[in-house]
Amino acid sequence: MDVAQNRKQAAPGAPAAFARFVLCGGGVGIASSLAVAGLASWVPWVLANALITVVSTLLATELHARFTFGAGGRATWRQHTQSAGSAAAAYAVTCMAMLALHQLVAAPGAVLEQVVYLSASALAGVARFAVLRLVVFARSRSQVAGAGAGAGRAARPVPCVSTLAVPAGLCRAA
Repeated sequence: MDVAQNRKQAAPGAPAAFARFVLCGGGVGIASSLAVAGLASWVPWVLANALITVVSTLLATELHARFTFGAGGRATWRQHTQSAGSAAAAYAVTCMAMLALHQLVAAPGAVLEQVVYLSASALAGVARFAVLRLVVFARSRSQVAGAGAGAGRAARPVPCVSTLAVPAGLCRAA
C-alpha cells in the first residue's frame, strides 16, 4: 500500500473529526426530536423518547464509526456499548446541571434554564467527543503495541491505516 492510499484511510485530525461529530450528532439529534414528537402522538411520550433514544444512539454510533472517526467500517458491539455509556454520562451531566440550577434559583426563567442546559450540553459534548475519539474509536493502539512486544519472536504485520507510527517492515496492505 502506498502512502497516498494510507492517508486516505487514516483517521481525520481532531478539528475535522469534531466538525463531523457536531454535524452527525446534531443531525441525529434534530431528527430524533422530530421523531419523538411524531411517535408521541401514538404512544406515551416516555416510551417514544426511550425508543427514539435507543435508535438514535445506535445510528449516531454507526455514523461516528464510519465518518466522524474514520474507523473504517461498522461499529462493534463494544463500541456501541461504550458510546451508549458516554451518552448516558452526558445525560447525567445535563440533569445535574438543571438540578443544581433549581436548587440555587427558586424560579429560573426560560432563558437562564436554556443557558444552563446548553452550557452543560456543550461541556458534556466536548467530553463525549474526547471519550469517543480517545477510547471508543481509538485506532490500532493494541496492534502497534503488539508489534514491539516479544523480542524473541517475529512481529506480525499490522494494517497501515493508523495515524500512529508503524515500523516500515511491519506494514501490510489492509
